Amino acid sequence: MRFYVQAAALAMLPLAAVPATAQMQAPAVPTILADGTLLDVQAEGVTTRAPDVATIRAGVVTQASTAAAALADNSQRMSRVIDALKRAGVAQRDVQTATVNLSPQYLYAEGKAPTITGYQATNSVAIRFRNIAKSGAILDTLAGVGANQIDGPNLAIDDPEAALDEARANAVKIARKRAELYALAAGLAVSRIVSIAESGTNDGGAPGPVMFLRAAKDSTPVAAGESRVSATLSVRFLLVTLK
Repeated sequence: MRFYVQAAALAMLPLAAVPATAQMQAPAVPTILADGTLLDVQAEGVTTRAPDVATIRAGVVTQASTAAAALADNSQRMSRVIDALKRAGVAQRDVQTATVNLSPQYLYAEGKAPTITGYQATNSVAIRFRNIAKSGAILDTLAGVGANQIDGPNLAIDDPEAALDEARANAVKIARKRAELYALAAGLAVSRIVSIAESGTNDGGAPGPVMFLRAAKDSTPVAAGESRVSATLSVRFLLVTLK
């Protein structure tokens, strides 16, 4: 914590420099700066929400002796994956191509230049689940139609603003309580908040403790749990002498 002392000062405005008409309309008065102590407090407000969206990356990796054959085989298998997602009820807007890659496969031998032995094609999509309870069953469906590369899920809150606002309000309350504690220890009182600055937020993208759910019998278990939403504020208070 940093304490700043701001001394009182009087700044008298010279009356001679002000026209008589102006003096009649707005009399010059001394400007008095607050006599008090500035206290900076950093506080983090936290709330939790159950994540309501999950993103999983699923794709197909194929290999063949030629680049054309690897791509053709990959295309056919990936088409089956996308068709299966549609049949499972995943909206078209929730399926987005994430990776398309074609690379040669090399054979390395000591004392010889590498030789190409074939090609590997990769195609993956990012799938957004708006019903997390169904994601386990869809994972099983993907594996059943040939998806051999699956990563995720990444759990998140679809609209975190309400949760963030709650965390911000909590941070202000914590900062105020902490300022009152320091003021009491110093023999002062909290007068008012001078400024508030937001220095960081967490919108709940990182999952918290998990609770395993099953979408259907014998389907892949998916961890829903809770997401931690937080906001960190720097709040400056004016402390004054107790009367």
